[in-house]
Amino acid sequence: MSMAVASPAASVQEIEVAAYTIPTDAPEADGTLSWDSTTIVVVHAHAAGEWGLGYTYADVSTAKLVESKLAGVVRGTDAMSPEAAWAAMVGAIRNLGRPGISSMAIAAVDVALWDLKARLMGLPLCRLLGSVRDEAPIYGSGGFTAYSLSRLCEQLAGWVERGIPRVKMKIGSHPGDDPGRVRAARGAIGPNAQLFVDGNGAYSRKQALELAERFRSDADVSWFEEPVTSDDLEGLRLLRDRGPAGMPIAAGEYGYDLPYFERMLAAGAVDVLQADVTRCAGITELRRVDGLCRARGLPLSLHCGPSIHLHPALALQQFVHIEYFHDHTRIEDLLFDGVVSPDGGVLRPDLERSGMGLELKRADAERYAA
Repeated sequence: MSMAVASPAASVQEIEVAAYTIPTDAPEADGTLSWDSTTIVVVHAHAAGEWGLGYTYADVSTAKLVESKLAGVVRGTDAMSPEAAWAAMVGAIRNLGRPGISSMAIAAVDVALWDLKARLMGLPLCRLLGSVRDEAPIYGSGGFTAYSLSRLCEQLAGWVERGIPRVKMKIGSHPGDDPGRVRAARGAIGPNAQLFVDGNGAYSRKQALELAERFRSDADVSWFEEPVTSDDLEGLRLLRDRGPAGMPIAAGEYGYDLPYFERMLAAGAVDVLQADVTRCAGITELRRVDGLCRARGLPLSLHCGPSIHLHPALALQQFVHIEYFHDHTRIEDLLFDGVVSPDGGVLRPDLERSGMGLELKRADAERYAA
């Protein structure tokens, strides 16, 4: 690991961006969407002979926005002050709208800038951010509604066999089938692993209440994510108040800015808040989300992208676990060197590598160029 420390005057010289589209290994769906490929937008920030890496899972138009709007704003800023560059980017997209691809574009650049700063200082990113733990618990996630029952059970059981003590499956495409699929999943993973379900907002309030009781009594489900749309804060609060004990309500993955998360928390809508660093405008905003959770005493779970979430997770006070999502683990293993594998249900960073410890395998990535 390099121990060179950059001059405080080091400035960002260039922002490089590319997009890659990777087909899924089988058709995938959840309660409200189906897909057969995933696009990742990768950003490199360059300064003083070093580079930093960031990315987001978003449409190729996000890469165009980085190129046309954000690169010029960040070029020439102090490489040791990612927060200042973040503020400049937020200002630059005022007329474009903060939610959606604007925040995802900012996220990719912001993470690249934090990674760059850590590499310039010769530090693992978690050390730069200030670690409060040494490892990050994960839960295996996939179990798509497009899967056959046998594939669903095989995938979930496989994670448990690897020592991951909690797994999540998708529900909601065919509500009448969901109780049977959930019972089958419980049979496959055994009585000791935790079983999570994710509705992706597919149900009405009354459907969700009825199913919550069945999932809890029939299969000991211990997490219900987005039982109704996350835009329905009253509905989430209803599920939280009237659903079965021992089944936390979780939501927040579609949060793009701090006021979104504050509204959700002020409504008492969730037992566990979720956030995604690749959507909520990067590490700079994610740390503030953690502060909101700290103020209210609520846990914070990180959505998807395990490799990009690992180092920030170690520095968040309210963090509980990272979603070890099937699609993203495939893509990160395919495109990056330095990806760490689960060990007994946790991820541990390689502290011998600076920054996030990741490096794009450019030759392998090029075949997926979007």
